[in-house]
Amino acid sequence: MSLPSSSASASAGSAPSSAPAAEPRIPEAVHRRRWWILTVLMFSLLIVVLDNSILNVAVKTIASPAPTGVGATQSELEWAINSYTLVFAGLLFTAGLLGDRVGRKKVLLFGILVFGLGSALAAFSASPGELITWRALMGFGAAFVMPATLAVLMNVFERDEQPKAIGIWAGSVGLGIAIGPITGGLLLEHFWWGSIFLVNVPVVVLALVAMVILVPDSRDPKPGKVDPPGVVLSIVGLVLLVYGIIRGGELADFTDATVLLSIAGGLLVLAGFVWHEKRSSHPAIDITYFRKPAFSAAVAAIALVFFALMGVTFFSAFYLQSVRGYSALQSGLLILPLAVAQMIFAPRARLVVDRFGARAVCTVGMLLVAAGLASFALFDAGTPVWVLCLVFFVQGAGMAHIMPPVTVAVMQALPREKAGSGSAVNNTFRQVGGALGIAVLGSVLSTVYRGDIEGHLGAVPAGARDVAGESIEATLGVAAKLGPVAGKPLAAAAADAFISAMHVTALGSAAVALVGALVVGLYLPGREPAVTEEPADRPAKEPVGR
Repeated sequence: MSLPSSSASASAGSAPSSAPAAEPRIPEAVHRRRWWILTVLMFSLLIVVLDNSILNVAVKTIASPAPTGVGATQSELEWAINSYTLVFAGLLFTAGLLGDRVGRKKVLLFGILVFGLGSALAAFSASPGELITWRALMGFGAAFVMPATLAVLMNVFERDEQPKAIGIWAGSVGLGIAIGPITGGLLLEHFWWGSIFLVNVPVVVLALVAMVILVPDSRDPKPGKVDPPGVVLSIVGLVLLVYGIIRGGELADFTDATVLLSIAGGLLVLAGFVWHEKRSSHPAIDITYFRKPAFSAAVAAIALVFFALMGVTFFSAFYLQSVRGYSALQSGLLILPLAVAQMIFAPRARLVVDRFGARAVCTVGMLLVAAGLASFALFDAGTPVWVLCLVFFVQGAGMAHIMPPVTVAVMQALPREKAGSGSAVNNTFRQVGGALGIAVLGSVLSTVYRGDIEGHLGAVPAGARDVAGESIEATLGVAAKLGPVAGKPLAAAAADAFISAMHVTALGSAAVALVGALVVGLYLPGREPAVTEEPADRPAKEPVGR
């Protein structure tokens, strides 16, 4: 997937002052139904986003022993999320290239079918291992869905409308975040845990029908070649790196030989990936393209904001349910302000960028995210609900003013026929950032929690102490077995230890968001002068990319 540097644009705002002269216009028949096509693309994207947001409120249930859940440990819960994310991120390069090569509609239909199959199998998992496996299959399918939706969008909207369409596309993520936790809570209150995956199947069927009817196909007339070595190196490197971090959290010891070997091996393989890409005649990604500051800042912002937020989303589910005692549905409703803020502000972010520039808007957005994350360091078991809602709203508003501008910067840096490649870059950094956020921040949470709770496990039988100290759910499970009288002090100690660990983790995630603010503040371009463009006629032409 070669990213030609000659096509790069420095703009990170709404639309650049001038579009490439050689870029053909959208066929009139496609242009007329572009908003219907966007609706279908949002529906397809919703499938992927909905799944992860549902899973976030179900982690407590899945961690429970059978038949309520599958008795997953904190590490297994992280891998249930990361197996999906890492397969997804590792295959995005190839999926984007295949979409450009064989047709984005075909790739999108294939991905949705595989995702639906994986969802059905995950629903009936009998063990954490099976759940992790089928989640990986879902990630395989999702890898073909996410880049194709954004690539199709770039091929049905003219350049001047792309920032608006991307803002709406990004807002659909907020819709998924809103619907997911509430849907998951309702399903968990009335059905077994597997229903959170089975619900994807009818959504998949509807998306397939709408896709076949409305969405046009498009492809790159001069596609590149697939880069199997690059794909394999990226997957192996990421898996080794994240496994080492998770293992370190499990053992509360990052100096253990298995941890150090995994992390060092992952970094070595990823270095080999970069070396290979620089020398390949058909690289999965042209590394030299990242020499452009605006492009690099945009993808770095995507990775950093999701690194910070995904880790917090993971532990906030335990805070709301295990410490505060809210049900899965109540937890979903409490996260609703974050989603509402994204739905309100993301489609309008382009207007703010037009006025103040991408640098100012994204920097303020990152600072809002950092402030929201740092606020978790002040939370305790009695923090008022309205404070939680306000913090989630601030986080959502910050994200809504980051994702559309940086996505526009990445996508408009490429010609339309390379839209699949651009989308793959955008979504890969997003998913890798999220995966590493869950791994790193989850490990920090586990390590600090274990250190705080160990001094309170004296009443626990010796054989159960290691398990009891692994996570708050494990500790509460042991406390329940001790009985209401003997177990009450241990349950209280578990809540205190978790809150202390959450404070440390929140401050770490806020620091990552501040690094993101520094990156975009230094390297994203500022406000561009307004340029009046001559109106263009819309003669019908041959479909783009055919």
